[in-house]
Amino acid sequence: MPKHLLIVYHSKTGNTEALAQAAYAGATDDLIDAVDVRLLRARDAGPGDLLWADALLLGTPENFGYMSGAMKDFFDRTFYEVEGRIAALPYAIFISAGNDGSGAVRAIQRIGNGYPFSQVQEPLITRDGIDAADLARCQELGMTLAAGLDTGVF
Repeated sequence: MPKHLLIVYHSKTGNTEALAQAAYAGATDDLIDAVDVRLLRARDAGPGDLLWADALLLGTPENFGYMSGAMKDFFDRTFYEVEGRIAALPYAIFISAGNDGSGAVRAIQRIGNGYPFSQVQEPLITRDGIDAADLARCQELGMTLAAGLDTGVF
């Protein structure tokens, strides 16, 4: 049976969406055999998606030194609905930041500990826009999570 990777993101300017698309491209690479991938905006993702997932990739812009309100809303709408119903999900984070991105990372990590999520990659933080190297790193992040699921590492 295939494993399931859920990519949830929010984007206002298009930067985080471009990173999410790159992560999706990596996760759906032809080298990955048995992983189904869902790419959803935070507003469209819900508890059923978390229950479906075997791993999670979260992307958000940094807003006021924090994650986006839409990403926080995703957490608010899903926490109690999945509490006690999911095993520790391996996850990773990508942030499109105007500052250092650390506040958004800390907030997601704190919330992730309560679900429970288990961070399996260092957060990927882009600063002051994105370039080809950032997109390549995010593609690699998506591929790494999918490959980990595919080979049973996660």
